[in-house]
Amino acid sequence: MLQIIKRKSPFLIAEIGINHNGSLKLAKKLIDLAKKYNFNSVKFQKRDPNICVPEQQKKEIRHTPWGKMTYLEYKKKIELGEREFKAIDNYCKKIKMDWFCSSWDINSLKILKKFNTKYNKVASAMITKHDLLELIAKEKKLTFISTGMCEIRDIKNAVKIFKKNKCDFVLMHCVSNYPCEEKDLNLNLIIELKRKFKCKIGYSGHESSVSPSIAAWFLGADYIERHITLDRSTFGTDQSASLEESGIRELTALLSKFPVMFGNGRKTISKEEKKLIPKFRYWETKKNF
Repeated sequence: MLQIIKRKSPFLIAEIGINHNGSLKLAKKLIDLAKKYNFNSVKFQKRDPNICVPEQQKKEIRHTPWGKMTYLEYKKKIELGEREFKAIDNYCKKIKMDWFCSSWDINSLKILKKFNTKYNKVASAMITKHDLLELIAKEKKLTFISTGMCEIRDIKNAVKIFKKNKCDFVLMHCVSNYPCEEKDLNLNLIIELKRKFKCKIGYSGHESSVSPSIAAWFLGADYIERHITLDRSTFGTDQSASLEESGIRELTALLSKFPVMFGNGRKTISKEEKKLIPKFRYWETKKNF
């Protein structure tokens, strides 16, 4: 029996991440961009650089738009603090936009617990940090778990933690290349993750194009997360893996159109077609359609 495709538009997450470069003003502009194109939520990242920057990298010299500085100084420069997240929380409430954040360490999770966000996020890099996952799962929020840079066994271990704590979750297929070439996306893994784990599935894309997100949705991803930026040439590690406004416009337009196109799969003659039959079927003009 032919299976009828019934798909609703996906839950769309605008990943602002660190594309704000430490600027609250720029963060608000990116929130406005997501709001303009009807994303369901925006997402940020929160780190304690003293913990998250590896020791061997802390003193490396980095050339930045703010001058030459150590890598640790640079990471602190672009990090939003509790005061900025309070402003973001207030701004999102004002414009009716949900927001949430991925915590890269326990200190950051403690700060973010002060805000009543609906969702949590486990970044791909954090999927094997089980003490952090335990604390996130204990919050009982719907949690998006990215699956880049890990093996199936790593996903299994993370899933066990969330199931043990009875915390709802979404596995997000992800390849942690920035940007990711289309030949490396392995989108068929979406089908395998759904089969293997029998859970909600999403897609977190780092490619610079739109079509893979559409394909991911067709393959069963009900949640789509994409990095967004005002300008892909802006300084920052994630900018080139992000969508600018033109790409965002295309993505959201297509994802809103496709569910309407599928129909119910039953063969019928539309009212518009019936009007054309007398014109084109000259031998049937006496029939009453």
